Amino acid sequence: MVDHIPVKNLPDATGWIEVICGSMFSGKTEELIRRLRRAQIARQRVAIFKPLIDTRYSDNRIVSHSGVSLPSITVSHTSQILDNVGGVDVIGIDEAQFYDIGLIRICEDLADRGHRIIVAGLDQDYLGQPFEPMPQLLAVAEYITKTLAICMVCGNPANRTQRIARREERVLVGAEDTYEARCRNCWTTNLDEVRRTEKP
Repeated sequence: MVDHIPVKNLPDATGWIEVICGSMFSGKTEELIRRLRRAQIARQRVAIFKPLIDTRYSDNRIVSHSGVSLPSITVSHTSQILDNVGGVDVIGIDEAQFYDIGLIRICEDLADRGHRIIVAGLDQDYLGQPFEPMPQLLAVAEYITKTLAICMVCGNPANRTQRIARREERVLVGAEDTYEARCRNCWTTNLDEVRRTEKP
């Protein structure tokens, strides 16, 4: 995968938005961390944000399911991102689906000011519906990366998130105990079918 490097002869203030999207367990956060680490190696100033709701692995780090992590700032509202980007070149935002719709305007404003914005999040909820604000971010992004997982039933490429917990609320923070990656053939919204595949 190629990193996005500023093209020569562009104005110094040119910024842009990169979106990394996909299902659970597809490596979104790992790819976000990889890009942010490369920015740090290049001596760029980086700020990383995660939503307050996501406490699965750490309160103050973004952490991939494989255990790779970076220190981050936890925010309860998108407006807090603006309070913490002074003097920053690159801004990383993880779990974008947990933010309010105001994230779109903030990302656009920061890109307009010359920042590189890298956003990672689920593009579909467990029912296969677009997960706001990701569709809107995909529409305004300069660069989009769609990551695929491996279906935990058949081993084919997976782009769906299968909820295996017996819960129906749209936002439910969880990991292997709550979700599986599934291909389109093995994914289902039928609760009776899902329950047959639940882990004990």
